[in-house]
Amino acid sequence: MSKNRREDRNRVDFQPRGEVYPSPSDWRDQFIYHLMVDRFNDGDEKRPAYEESLPRDRDDSEGDRWQGGTLKGVSKKMDYIKGLGCTAIWLSPIFRNRDGENTYHGYGTQNFLEVDPRFGTVKDLQDLVKKAHKKGIRVILDVVMNHTGDNWAYPGGYPYYYCDGQRFDFGFWRRSDTPEEGDGGSVLPREFENPEWYRRKGEIRNWDAFPETRDGDFLSLKDLDTSNKEVLKALIDVYKHWIAEADIDGYRLDAAKHLEESSTAIFCNAIREYAQRIGKKNFFLFGEIVGEDSFIDQYIGRNARIPGTNERFPSLDAALDFPLWGVLEWVIKGFRNPAALRERYARFSDIYADRGEAGRRFVTFVDNHDQIGRSPKGRFLFEDPHQDQALLAVGYLLTSQGIPCIYYGTEQGFDGGGDHDKYLRECMFGGGWGAFKTTGHHFFNPEHPLYRSISRIAEIRKREPALRYGRQYFREVSGDGRNFGHPIDGRCTLAYSRVLDDTEILVAMNLDCEPREEYVTVDRNLTPEGGKMEDLLRPGDSFSVLSAGGADGGERHAVCVPLAGRSMAILKLIP
Repeated sequence: MSKNRREDRNRVDFQPRGEVYPSPSDWRDQFIYHLMVDRFNDGDEKRPAYEESLPRDRDDSEGDRWQGGTLKGVSKKMDYIKGLGCTAIWLSPIFRNRDGENTYHGYGTQNFLEVDPRFGTVKDLQDLVKKAHKKGIRVILDVVMNHTGDNWAYPGGYPYYYCDGQRFDFGFWRRSDTPEEGDGGSVLPREFENPEWYRRKGEIRNWDAFPETRDGDFLSLKDLDTSNKEVLKALIDVYKHWIAEADIDGYRLDAAKHLEESSTAIFCNAIREYAQRIGKKNFFLFGEIVGEDSFIDQYIGRNARIPGTNERFPSLDAALDFPLWGVLEWVIKGFRNPAALRERYARFSDIYADRGEAGRRFVTFVDNHDQIGRSPKGRFLFEDPHQDQALLAVGYLLTSQGIPCIYYGTEQGFDGGGDHDKYLRECMFGGGWGAFKTTGHHFFNPEHPLYRSISRIAEIRKREPALRYGRQYFREVSGDGRNFGHPIDGRCTLAYSRVLDDTEILVAMNLDCEPREEYVTVDRNLTPEGGKMEDLLRPGDSFSVLSAGGADGGERHAVCVPLAGRSMAILKLIP
């Protein structure tokens, strides 16, 4: 490739390629579908559908290798994603990784300005985004600020480990043996070939120790010094370029916990202002921050501080809701007291004056691609034969506070798990690493009971503003209509209301495998005695609002809700 062509390809350009697609007014209106490009679809439409009777003959080593999913493959399944009720797609990183390495996940960037050819081309990305936008679907890219790929080595070429903040000497760049790989360069754009742009403090060993978690290398991936203004400016330019290039609607920031709060805020503010200037007035920026609410709060909203001052300015719009993820699965499965779920929301009152607005700040999930901190790692249905529990979990996301996100395969009952991330990353298209330890069969079944039920709940959420914006209150229940209280074990009816203005929607879930019929408290001012509440999941089924005399002498309004084992109801007052 000529020098001029190389320079043309590697320059950044901030001029949009056409008319930009506007941002949604509120991201709580969205339902996000999270997929890994290499594991979603390779575009081969000839494979037969999965059947439960298939033999389990998968080669375990296949999970470590590239499987062949592409951007074109994602484009071909846009109707499948839309049919589930999803209105946004979160793509795993798509930029070029080093050839010869099994970084199918995309997190080892070698060229920040090129789509990895194993995924496709820039045009494939542009076509995918255009097709998504025509169907009313936004596209979010997973982006990495914390590190590059294993593009250079320490002296001697062997691993170095973090040691009391010591900065090590630079060794050598890992040049490419093939001209096609970044024109033989080690990392592109060329300004990233500067040893001073890297912290050079060795691999993290203690993932809970600060500043080690911020300054150390993420395994073999080399940590960028984002406190360096030139590094931060280069990253801002790269990701402004991709908004212009492909009309992207949002970014998910990988490993935000491993960045300075101020660097994250500077990056987000620059990207946000650029997006506003070109017409994307609500470009979405959310991050992976593993920790409790008090820690996450440092990175979201207007809570990031400029070092050495008390000045604060906008940072991430939202964070992945790891506190909810840490309790929801176990409450739904009956292994934890439901009080743990109530306590998760009680912490909001310490942070947010407006409890309804707290939902803007969190992307909620039950499955994800790496399950940080869990051993063994496993999808929600790992070693769990009760798929109706997965429906309750996703149903909870769709009817509770937050921006709901579903991980690909959950809607098909995927149950992978084990001692490695690969078991969470099965191929929807089958190939050599299909789900349920199979090969050669696809899993895009719109008739699957989970897929159909999730799409039905998503449609209700779309129609009901209270399920997207409302305040959330957990409700007391009673078996006899007199003795009310919050449930204290897993064999219970979990109930909560979403309240917006003069509307109350009551959600009741039977976490027990046996049928239950319990009285559930509703708001006396919004849901009057004698009224009827209809189950939006089962139109025609209605339940009377009663005045229930409490054993404590007080009175309340309640609805007696019969539920089959592991089922849910979504109730709204009939006008």
